[in-house]
Amino acid sequence: MTIERHQDEILLNYSFWEKKPLLRQIYRGFHRQIAAHLSGLDAPLVVELGSGIGNIKEVIPNCLRTDLFPNPWLDIVQNAYALPFANASVSDLVLFDVFHHLRHPGTALAEFWRVLQPGGRVLVFDPYALSLLGLVTFGLLHHEPVALRDEIAWSAPAGWSVTESDYYAAQGNAGRIFGNQKFQPLLDGWNLVTVKRFSAISYVATGGYSKPQMYPDGWYPLMQKLDNALDWLPLLFATRILAVLQKK
Repeated sequence: MTIERHQDEILLNYSFWEKKPLLRQIYRGFHRQIAAHLSGLDAPLVVELGSGIGNIKEVIPNCLRTDLFPNPWLDIVQNAYALPFANASVSDLVLFDVFHHLRHPGTALAEFWRVLQPGGRVLVFDPYALSLLGLVTFGLLHHEPVALRDEIAWSAPAGWSVTESDYYAAQGNAGRIFGNQKFQPLLDGWNLVTVKRFSAISYVATGGYSKPQMYPDGWYPLMQKLDNALDWLPLLFATRILAVLQKK
């Protein structure tokens, strides 16, 4: 499947965005979770990879929005495996629903390490498909595979080029990599600052971009309380993961 599918999904999502004010409100909450874990380095250069429809600036106004394809709301067109930044020049890299599209996460992380300042951070906000609800949500109700049994190709093979990038999705990868001790030796050069898992049922029940919303906008405060309660049972209810890596 070609990489152009990403652009098709971005344009489709953009068509739904203005129709769902509740979805916009929930995304602002997700972005606030990310903003709370930024590195705080002096003279920050915050870059979002795979910005999609580019709404992160509502919460992080100085964030550079980037993606593989040009769109009028983006700042830079770039590939996550070959970033156009000098060594040790970036304070933070944000990946919102992007990490599970990286076929070779280790190769991408090596490039992230190159451009980050010492103490700079990679902030991954991704689906969590390892809980009961997460497996139902992303395994049965979402078109992308969770691929929990597939081998993760950590590093690109010899001779591989970024121009060979194709469409890839494995929604279970973030949970598998950042929640499993097996992968910790591969994170050499990084400190895993935090791993948080969220139920985010308030998001799931919006239907996302394209599916019907299952509760009225006015119920959102009640749904937030439900989220907060169910966050204590991540093995059953987690559907989102936030992982923060800091360059040593």
